[in-house]
Amino acid sequence: MSLHEDASRVLREWSAPDAAQEELRTAYGRHLATHEDGVWRSCGAGHITASALVIDPAGERVLLTLHPKIGAWLQTGGHCEPSDATLAEAALREATEESGIEGLRLLPRPAGLDRHRTPCAVHLDVQYAAVAPAGARPAISDESLDLRWFHYDEVPAVADPSVVRLTARARALL
Repeated sequence: MSLHEDASRVLREWSAPDAAQEELRTAYGRHLATHEDGVWRSCGAGHITASALVIDPAGERVLLTLHPKIGAWLQTGGHCEPSDATLAEAALREATEESGIEGLRLLPRPAGLDRHRTPCAVHLDVQYAAVAPAGARPAISDESLDLRWFHYDEVPAVADPSVVRLTARARALL
């Protein structure tokens, strides 16, 4: 199964939690049906991306990265790569690379979807949640200006509404 086929399957099987998420799920499906290259950054009409919010449930906190190009606190994530067999693999790879935390456990279903414009194109982001192992210590990579744990209640003060929504959705899946 190709990454394109996996992304189509994930979106087809995912139960959206509300009408807005259902609208995005349908739009993502149309995008993939229309664009054979819809999971790759080369797709000029936009492309599927995979992200993961790293969560420490015991500490009631999430790990956010200060994105170097956007200048905002976000979940880990980014472009799909040819080595990614599934969207879940892409999300876990990105979370591991950007957080420096080994042993993350990805929850099996997406937590949400978010469509946004970036400097490179429109991103059709499929968002997962990744649970950090006990005692996890993040390490800043070249893809981040900073990494920081934020208590659930702190997220609205530092992040945009999409990250706040993702945090709530991810917590509901725990």
